[in-house]
This record gives sequence, C-alpha cells and structure tokens, in this order.
Amino acid sequence: MTLGSNVAVRLVMLGPPGAGKGTQGARFARTHGLPKISTGDILRDAVQAGTEMGRVAREVMDAGRLVGDDIMIGIVRERLERPDADAGFVLDGFPRTVVQAQALDGMVDEKAPLVIVDIEVPMEILVRRLAGRKICGSCGVGAPPGAAVCPKCGGALVQRNDDNENVVRERLLVYERSTQAIQEFYGRRGTFRSIDGDQTEDSVAADLAAAVASALGARR
Repeated sequence: MTLGSNVAVRLVMLGPPGAGKGTQGARFARTHGLPKISTGDILRDAVQAGTEMGRVAREVMDAGRLVGDDIMIGIVRERLERPDADAGFVLDGFPRTVVQAQALDGMVDEKAPLVIVDIEVPMEILVRRLAGRKICGSCGVGAPPGAAVCPKCGGALVQRNDDNENVVRERLLVYERSTQAIQEFYGRRGTFRSIDGDQTEDSVAADLAAAVASALGARR
C-alpha cells in the first residue's frame, strides 16, 4: 500500500537516541511535503521569536530548571496552529510523557489520526552508533558516519562529551525507563507500528513508509 498525495499524515516518531528517528522523520517529511517538527528546534525558535510560551521557556531555562510538560505542550500547540501543519506533520521528540501524549490527542481533530511509529534497535547497536558519533568542534553540526571534516564548515570533528560508552549506556537506560509509559499508552492503538531500525537507511525508510500506509489503511 502507498500513500496518496491527498492523504493527511500526522506522524509521531518514537525511538531511543541513535535509532535514526530524526533522520528518518526528516526524510519522510521531505518526501511527503510535511513540516518536520522537532521539539528542540521549536523550543529554540519560540525563545528567539519571543512568543508567549517562548518567553516563559526562557525564564525557566535561565533559572536553570528543566522545561516542564506545560511549557512543552504550549510550544507544540503554538507550532501546530501554523498553516503549514494543517495537512499533516512529523513530530520528533514529542510527546515524551503521557501527559504530553494526552495533550497532543486534544490538539488534533478527526481529519486524520495520529500514526505512531517506534524504531527499534538493539542496545549494543545503539551503543556502537552513539559512541562513534562526531560533531564539529567549531559549529557543532553532527557529522555523517565516515566524514573526515565538518560537512558544513570544514572544521575538525570531535566526540561529544556525553557520547562515551558508559554515558551512552546510562542515557539509553534512562530513555527506556522514561518512555515505558508512552509505549503502553500508544501500544494499544490500531495506528501504532514498530519497525526494525537495524537496517540500511533506505530499508528503514521503506519500512517506515509501509508502516504509515498500513496504519492509515487500518482506519479506513
């Protein structure tokens, strides 16, 4: 089954750090002409734009506190109200709690269901991927595997401080514990799908497209 050009897609990408959900979400969004909405990006955009929720977020971050559910929900709601999200979107990094997931349900109407795709990758593969990641020491851009210099500015590549093996394993365990409730919240839905992320990028992209088409077809 393939997606028609007139089919609205509201896709939530789930998966641990290193699973490739950002890469695959961006690729799917480009292919289908949808905005890819990353909570990290929209948080920075809201702060820079000085929106109401952006100002609140800046105050929280300036005070050294974590941005809570209420602020993240408000920022995502602001972003989804933009016209480019009317025909669908790809969400990366939201929701991360059941409270956020419940709020997202309240933000969308019945024009198209939420499709949730979880990219699964074995722990040891994730550790190998994350521990081998490099970023540019000058501009901070992440480098693709095998790159010798920064693809953006040509700067030298370095390993992130939080990408050593011990830290990576702890981050993955924290993710697993913190997202168990989200998995259970969405896992009962007919539009929830899991795909194998331990494949080539093209194979994962094909499985993602098939999973979305399957989930939407199940609702018809």
